[in-house]
Amino acid sequence: MPLDPQVQMVLDHLSAMGGLSLTNLTPEEARKGMVLGSPDENAEPVKLVKDRNIPGPAGSIPIRIYYPMKEQDTYPALVYYHGGGWVIGDIDSHDNICRSLTNLAECVTISVDYRLAPENKFPAAVDDAYAALKWVYDNHIELQIDPKKIAAGGDSAGGNLTAVVSYLAKERKTPDLIYQVLFYPATNFQADTESIRENSEGYFLTFEAMTWFKNHYLNNREEESHPLASPLLNENLSGLPPALVITAEYDPLRDEGEQYAEKLKSAGVEVSCTRYPGVIHGFISMADVIDKGKEALIETGAALTKAFNTK
Repeated sequence: MPLDPQVQMVLDHLSAMGGLSLTNLTPEEARKGMVLGSPDENAEPVKLVKDRNIPGPAGSIPIRIYYPMKEQDTYPALVYYHGGGWVIGDIDSHDNICRSLTNLAECVTISVDYRLAPENKFPAAVDDAYAALKWVYDNHIELQIDPKKIAAGGDSAGGNLTAVVSYLAKERKTPDLIYQVLFYPATNFQADTESIRENSEGYFLTFEAMTWFKNHYLNNREEESHPLASPLLNENLSGLPPALVITAEYDPLRDEGEQYAEKLKSAGVEVSCTRYPGVIHGFISMADVIDKGKEALIETGAALTKAFNTK
């Protein structure tokens, strides 16, 4: 279908501001320019927000913990990994998503500020992502979390990390994740898909930007095929937790996200995959101005609630 009118307004606004080309920017400059989804005085209220640091494999990892408005003795939990190509983004840039999912799923959400590239290349983000997940499980009593009701989720690069930590949790046998949420995930650094060819420029995330992110994140070309970098290339996806995969029609990552959903299904994993028509990469972060972003959050909240109530 044609571009959603609200998406077109966003693209027109970005174009009027000079676009979002990353090629000529340093990572530091790109991080300063990432303002979509940043918290403000109009942020959705939750009961409680705590910022703290937890131990990680190379020093402390900042996290932000959100508690829902509904009071409970123990809560299910969602460990969330922000997007930004493993180079930009933080717990502030994805505050809106975490607040919404906290209330919609009536869960504690733990947003993880994993190390960024190029200062910390692959697999630093993976190591931090799993360490944070394990810390949440190990400290479930303090957090008032049910250890049998922990899910992982993330968008774009964070969707990639979600897929990877779900695999690591299965292999390391802890924690036993109940669900995974993948918003337009990057799953294959070697992808050559129709969606990349069709949407390589003009739709927010460009092929040029994807290359910029990849070159900052990976140490060399050989790592493109590493299953902890490209989870679609993992040969054994059986035994992973049920998944919700959400993709966007005008997104270069659309096809590899849907291919990952199909590969999960082929491995016997329960999967729901929804392609949102007329929208672009990052549309869920833009839920304040794109209604389909709100719809995707509502769908995700319902899916998490159902998963949390199965045990």
